[in-house]
Amino acid sequence: MDALVVYESMYGNTRRIAEAVARGLAAGMVAEALEVGAAPALVGEDVRLLVVGGPTHAFSMSRASTRQFAAQQAEGALVSRGDGVREWLAALRTSSAGLGSAAFDTRIAKPRMPGSAAHGIARRLRRHGVRAVVPAQSFYVTGTQGPLVEGELERARQWGEILAALFPTPAT
Repeated sequence: MDALVVYESMYGNTRRIAEAVARGLAAGMVAEALEVGAAPALVGEDVRLLVVGGPTHAFSMSRASTRQFAAQQAEGALVSRGDGVREWLAALRTSSAGLGSAAFDTRIAKPRMPGSAAHGIARRLRRHGVRAVVPAQSFYVTGTQGPLVEGELERARQWGEILAALFPTPAT
């Protein structure tokens, strides 16, 4: 596998963005999207690009208390039911010095709304010595539970294609 997309999603919007990013990445590399509960704590040498995303809760990455609040507000089952990206990143280990990363979030589309889970994700990846290959990216929802703003899935797929182009397939 060339690229691993790890995501946390409460209502399914971030999952849909992660899957669209993985489809875009697949234009140039082997990519897989995994919900954070199924993601490995050790990212091996077969991964050249690690893309991590989650919803913005209370101006940052989710915490146990904000996930509990999301569960109370949910109109159905949550996608991510256990630990979130914050906890996964705390336990993350990598075996490749050349690993690149990209961070994204989903957030409410309101002008001048502060906070971003993606910036916190990018910061934690840097602390692990993983270099960012692009600035953190936000994708927008119309309300707390969504839906996604029109055009965001296509924008996410295109972002994935841009990321894949940064990692050309090595000549054999």
